[in-house]
Amino acid sequence: MRPLQGPSAGRGIGAYARGLLGGLVAAGFDNHLSLLLDVAYDEPAMPPGRYRLVGSRRRSHGQLAAYEDAVALTADIRRLGPDVYHAIDLHLPGSSPCPLAVTLHDLIPWAWGGPRMRGERLRNLAAFRLLRRADAVIAVSEATAGDAMGLHVASRNRLRVIPEAADPVFRPREGATRRVREKWSIQGAYILYVGALDARKDPTSLLEAWATARKTRPELELVIAGDPGRQAPRAMNGAIQVGRVADEELADLYSAAACFVFPSRYEGFGLPCLEAMSCACPVAAFRNSSIPEVVGDAGMLVADGDAAALGEAAAAMIGQRERWSRAGLQRARKFSWERVAKETISVYEALLA
Repeated sequence: MRPLQGPSAGRGIGAYARGLLGGLVAAGFDNHLSLLLDVAYDEPAMPPGRYRLVGSRRRSHGQLAAYEDAVALTADIRRLGPDVYHAIDLHLPGSSPCPLAVTLHDLIPWAWGGPRMRGERLRNLAAFRLLRRADAVIAVSEATAGDAMGLHVASRNRLRVIPEAADPVFRPREGATRRVREKWSIQGAYILYVGALDARKDPTSLLEAWATARKTRPELELVIAGDPGRQAPRAMNGAIQVGRVADEELADLYSAAACFVFPSRYEGFGLPCLEAMSCACPVAAFRNSSIPEVVGDAGMLVADGDAAALGEAAAAMIGQRERWSRAGLQRARKFSWERVAKETISVYEALLA
């Protein structure tokens, strides 16, 4: 559960760690769990359960952490003696004395990145190579599973696709419009984007989509939530940037938004789309990677990179918001952490069979 500590706690992998643990506790599997934590950080907030907490110590918490883990995790596993070791990120042991399961969230630095992500590939090179040694690879989408096979890091017989889910906090919230107005002084209708603003998230297309939507709905504001990241543009030309917010506040932003617009060019899963649908917020996005698996026909997906079409889709959905809200809610009910936990337990059982 080390992804719940440090910077990763607020990212998608932190949401996965919290959701999976909550699902395993709800399934009554918690007494079978030993959770590895980094003693350099405070113990994170976790659902109560009968699991055992065990400590590990690392000297590196930066770019070399994955390389240290290749050595240190092997020693940790030998010390703890589990029946199965489940790595929920790409910090992998160099060797494992027990069956190894790995959750693979994406292979974006290799599948999409090109020269722009050379540094990211270098930082994760050890994990990329060690992934081939995993006995079971849990991919969070068919698209990610396809990347794993295409890049020859996992064969089909070692892969299991188990989609993620949204936290239960993401649901339609009564009074959200009032709270959004009071906290951020957002008075009228707005389209929402959640996430970083690096090249893969395509902030240029986000602005172009907003401009297109305003041709028919000039009152629309653009609200951006989340840490913009180091690669973000210096300015986002009139958008309201609220930064990183608590999950309850984010659920309010989704619930009150006229539409959620997602111009990402590549995803391993696409959790913001699922969060938006869980809050009854219509979703317009580019059709690429795993996005169709998440959104299905409950949102409007347009040709990858067509910002004008994205803006037109958002404007059209706002005119039929109730219809798209119902469709999104129905779609979101297909994803649950209870299901994730049940299918993950079946992976453990298969490794021990």
